[in-house]
Amino acid sequence: MNKIFLYAIFAFTVLSCNDKVQEEDKPKKEGNKVTTVYLIGDSTMANYADNYDPGKDYMKTRYPVTGWGQVFQPFMSSDNLYKVESLINADSVIVDDRARGGRSTRTFFQEGRWRSVYDSLEKNDIVIMQFGHNDAAENKPERYVNIEGYKEFLRLFVTQTRQKGAYLIILTPVARNYPWKDGKLEDVHGEYDQAPKDVAAEMNVMLIDLNKKSRDFFTKKGKEYVTKNYFMNLPEGKYEAYLDGQNDNTHFQPKGATEVARLVFEGMQELSVGGE
Repeated sequence: MNKIFLYAIFAFTVLSCNDKVQEEDKPKKEGNKVTTVYLIGDSTMANYADNYDPGKDYMKTRYPVTGWGQVFQPFMSSDNLYKVESLINADSVIVDDRARGGRSTRTFFQEGRWRSVYDSLEKNDIVIMQFGHNDAAENKPERYVNIEGYKEFLRLFVTQTRQKGAYLIILTPVARNYPWKDGKLEDVHGEYDQAPKDVAAEMNVMLIDLNKKSRDFFTKKGKEYVTKNYFMNLPEGKYEAYLDGQNDNTHFQPKGATEVARLVFEGMQELSVGGE
């Protein structure tokens, strides 16, 4: 039997049986009017400005790289919550971005990052999950997860979210800025795009097809505009952190991150917790 499969099952059993959080010991959200939206995933979702590199100045060492989770809080403002009332019944939302660069489903779990989220989850909170970029990195064995293992970890996160009375939304991995063919951005994720869809259908989980939404949106904007304004393709000498320039068609500049965050928010408006 696949070792990753066995590891996931063992980890699930341990967390389920031995480490139940005592609800009476947890801080309560006053009047149940505050919902936390947890973001778990990789570098395309991460918040580089929020203590990502402790002791370092983001504007000098990282900017303009921006994860879409970094700019998601404004979409969750109180003025916008009526648009997602089928998901969130609260006066306000706190976006807690736990995503981290280079993480796959497996490494996110093994490093205790998921456990930290699990321990914090309260009833009616929401977990938004986007992996796949690093799971598929077969040339990087420290993060690679095969399709069977990828699905098992997705199932694990879903099951344990539901244990806490919270809701999970699976995202397909956001598009990379390649390959382009005849003016259209095509899919690069393959099986790692299909796997989240399979798990969502199997477990009746809410799904946002961010891969398709982002590819369609970038296609409308056009390759030249998207490459220059949305992804980390930078000229020499413009940014202190990238004086030699940068050619990166995976990670986002602020404009690109904001557009992806908007796509996620629009996807949320199409969902309902009653649909699970």
